[in-house]
Amino acid sequence: MKYNFLGHSGLKVSELGFGAGTLGGKGQIFSAWGQASQAEANNMIKLCLDAGVNFFDTADVYSEGESERMLGKALAAQRSNNIISTKVSIRTSEHINHVGFSRNYLINAVEASLKRLNTDYIDVLQLHHFDSFTALEQLMKTLDELVRSGKVRYIGVSNFSGWQLMKAQAIAERYGYEKFFANQVYYSLAGRDYEWELMPLNQDQGIGAVVWSPLAWGRLTGKFDRKNPIPTASRLHETAQFAPPVQEEYLYTILDVLKAISSEIGASIPQIALQWLLQRATVSTVLIGARNEQQLNDNLKAKDLLLSDEHIQQLDQVSAVYPIYPYYPYWNGQFTERFKALQKSQFVAN
Repeated sequence: MKYNFLGHSGLKVSELGFGAGTLGGKGQIFSAWGQASQAEANNMIKLCLDAGVNFFDTADVYSEGESERMLGKALAAQRSNNIISTKVSIRTSEHINHVGFSRNYLINAVEASLKRLNTDYIDVLQLHHFDSFTALEQLMKTLDELVRSGKVRYIGVSNFSGWQLMKAQAIAERYGYEKFFANQVYYSLAGRDYEWELMPLNQDQGIGAVVWSPLAWGRLTGKFDRKNPIPTASRLHETAQFAPPVQEEYLYTILDVLKAISSEIGASIPQIALQWLLQRATVSTVLIGARNEQQLNDNLKAKDLLLSDEHIQQLDQVSAVYPIYPYYPYWNGQFTERFKALQKSQFVAN
């Protein structure tokens, strides 16, 4: 297992992390993600630990808090050697104030997560989505106070736009508050929008990307292709309102190349898709959220896979999407040059 810096935090995280969204199986959305029991969770997390994984990600909203409880139990004996990341801000109940960035909610949400995780501190606290109703000055001060209290050690965001994240960073800079070092983002061979704005921002600000859904919501598992389209009864369709859209022809063209490389080198399609991400600039850790031990074992092997420069180039080309304005340099049309430059400076720890 390789270990990368989480941005400029100085904290080293495993290049593959475990996404605990499949634990618990409560609620319509998360039961479709996975329904692992505590015993199954213990076994999967042990597999991760044995492989060198030290980054474990969850959220208070996953399975009504059950994911946090199960993760806390599974890591209890190894707590000090591992990094627990959790997320808050999505509504967790019908209570009028159980959502967003207000000081009242954030402090209560952190206390509740600490209790469920059965720990004294959260290594990385991330904001699950942007809240436009709370002043960012209040938010950054509250987060700074949580870090100074010792209950939170590092802070991050998820699903923010570039201007939202940069404005928060600027406020932290102005007042001397704790800055964000993690940015949990959707990024995959079938979803490269991250590269247009957030990748350069992360590079500039020393923020590490924590990648969610690296297999494009199950589209890159190798189960589907032109002859075997995604069935209407799949978990993708059950949670379709949250899945980033992908045009079928674009997806199948990517899968054609993945299948060709898979046949050539004897690696699975998910392993190739994951290893491609591990090569990308600013990526600190890629979350794998397996539903069972078999999937997890296959995904973990991605860390040992070596892709040739030719294979990387093939994947780059087949998945490339021309950026929207103003991210394409309309004055010369060479929109790939900045990404090539970024590739030379990942946050890799020796």
